[in-house]
Amino acid sequence: MAKRQAHSLLVADPGTTRDARLGNLPLDRIEAGDVLSVLEPIWGVRQETARRVRQRIRIRAVLSWGLSQGFVERNVAGEVIDGALPRMPKQKSHLRALPYHEVQSALATVEATAASIAAKLCFRFLLLTAVRSGKAHGATWGEISIQEREWRIPAQRMKGGIEHRVPLSNAAVSVLEVAQILRNDSGLVFPSPIAPDRPISDMTLTKLLRTTGLAKRATIHGFRSSFTDWCMERTDTPWAVGEAALSHTLGDSTQQAYARSDLFERRRSLMEAWAEYVAPGEFEFRIQANDGLSCQGTGSL
Repeated sequence: MAKRQAHSLLVADPGTTRDARLGNLPLDRIEAGDVLSVLEPIWGVRQETARRVRQRIRIRAVLSWGLSQGFVERNVAGEVIDGALPRMPKQKSHLRALPYHEVQSALATVEATAASIAAKLCFRFLLLTAVRSGKAHGATWGEISIQEREWRIPAQRMKGGIEHRVPLSNAAVSVLEVAQILRNDSGLVFPSPIAPDRPISDMTLTKLLRTTGLAKRATIHGFRSSFTDWCMERTDTPWAVGEAALSHTLGDSTQQAYARSDLFERRRSLMEAWAEYVAPGEFEFRIQANDGLSCQGTGSL
């Protein structure tokens, strides 16, 4: 019975190949050629369907189950047919990103919501520094020198395993000055109002975009693309400086051995210009009941 139930699942997805050849065979009678006869006609033209049929929905998962139950001696939809199938090109998908000239209004939209001050401060800080979201919401006071206007993200928190220095614009420093009201024993710059010993989450930042309707056109990570587009179209910033601002690796290992500067001072003027573009004027903030703070009210810097 188990064999019969399992091989019945091998019928191709309705609306796709409509091929019932595998579904008519017991698991132990299915050969690599049978699997290829289903996959080859769609492999090069319907790539996502082919992947789904092979790997997850119909073939590979069922045969893996059969292997674990002792019904078959090998998974003929696994590595044994890799050589018979041409390599699929990698599918590139770009994260949604706002045009740079809309970032300022997006920031105002987010800050007009009833979200916690920690979430809104983190969002503003992330935009001003153009860092990845995990670096922003995991920031600690020990990494930051307001006096030097510098944020040193340690190597263990960086994607490339190398310390990254972030120059802090006047606007970014203003965010940190407001964030002082959130300070607690955790050492986090942006602690969660629900669990103060933990940083706010990526989902919290994503929710800011969802509640404002911005998520249809942008992702949190996409604001780094907005920054890049602004660098290229509105400034004469050398490519290397813009890439360094995003903590991207420059050149191959030989080039890196000679060009060791992180272009920090040049990045400082770039980030100041970016801040003036996306967050000009006075910074206003409101402390609300859901912030978990003893004080409430408004302020500005």
